[in-house]
Amino acid sequence: MDTIIKVINFILIAGVIQGFVFNIFTIHITKKKVSWAVIYLNLSVLVLSLNNLQAWLIDVDFSTNNFFLKQLLVPWYMFILPTFHAFLIHYLRIQKTLKSYIKPAIVIFTGELIIRIGLIAYVYYSVPDLDDSLIEIYTKIEESFNALFNLFIFYKCVRIVFAKQHLYPFILDYDDIGWLRKFLRLGGFVLLLWLVTIIGLWSLGIRGSEERIFYYPLNLGTSILIYWIGYQGFYRYHNVNDRISIRRSISSDKALRINEEKQVTNNSSITGLNSKHQKDFEKIDAHIIDKQRYLDPNLGLEELANELEMSATHLSKIINTYSDYNFSDYINSLRIQQAKKLLNDDSFCRYTIVSIGLECGFNSKSTFYTAFKKFTSKTPSEYRETTC
Repeated sequence: MDTIIKVINFILIAGVIQGFVFNIFTIHITKKKVSWAVIYLNLSVLVLSLNNLQAWLIDVDFSTNNFFLKQLLVPWYMFILPTFHAFLIHYLRIQKTLKSYIKPAIVIFTGELIIRIGLIAYVYYSVPDLDDSLIEIYTKIEESFNALFNLFIFYKCVRIVFAKQHLYPFILDYDDIGWLRKFLRLGGFVLLLWLVTIIGLWSLGIRGSEERIFYYPLNLGTSILIYWIGYQGFYRYHNVNDRISIRRSISSDKALRINEEKQVTNNSSITGLNSKHQKDFEKIDAHIIDKQRYLDPNLGLEELANELEMSATHLSKIINTYSDYNFSDYINSLRIQQAKKLLNDDSFCRYTIVSIGLECGFNSKSTFYTAFKKFTSKTPSEYRETTC
């Protein structure tokens, strides 16, 4: 059992260090003014790191000989969901529509800290033999209240992600928020585990060092979830911001539009082809490029045929003949040309390669890399090295 506890404590302190490194890293690499979404994301990771640091210090008997430090259990955990909720509404850009719960959390946190310090002082100066039963009862009441408060905020987060998508259609153009749904499902399990732990400890009347054993699974579970949401959230946030900037540039800057680089077979080398078919291809090509239809990751042959009011069979035949590509490769060739333009532009050096690929019409990093390698014999990273 001692070995297991040592392993858990090692994981806890390693997670704490990782959390602090995450905070330093995310703030350091943010060149411009730090956004509120990044601030709240960092606070979520920070308060969890402080909470687990406190749990680790207790387990290694850091404060055994000091009554005040031993009893001063700071409820850092109660900020986890309020800060995540604040990150959520800023990430989805609905902070003007929904309020955060940071201020109530600060008021509750401050009040609880004052009450605890007052109880510690009362027991230290007035209770014989420093009997801490009163403080232990308060600790359970405090944790039960905080659990209900966090349960309420968790419900609000679930409502935003699963039932209020109409509030943030703009962000859904850049992120399907599937990762947030997954996080909330897993987070719900950890929250349930917390409630069961509280009820179990109340029912069994467990006190002292044995009580800590029941919190080990909870500490590990919350660490994994929050560190995951920290890195995932930071990655997603910057990808969304990059994609928004890239899309605006592609739409407004004519220099980024496909024009002179169209990889189309020279018409003079094609003999015996109907001139009408040649005009059909010019119509198809102009429609796809002028309306930037190649940027749509869900563009299909049938959909494009309906837009052009021609049969899918005829459309496929025209593209195969005049572009030397099948439909899929033809569309991807245009996407790669657009990606090359962005990767060649110094002003896009700070944007992630993934965000460039997604904004050029690819639906995943892997499909972008595969297509880029096929058309250029290089990976996007290798190609960018020559320009940035």
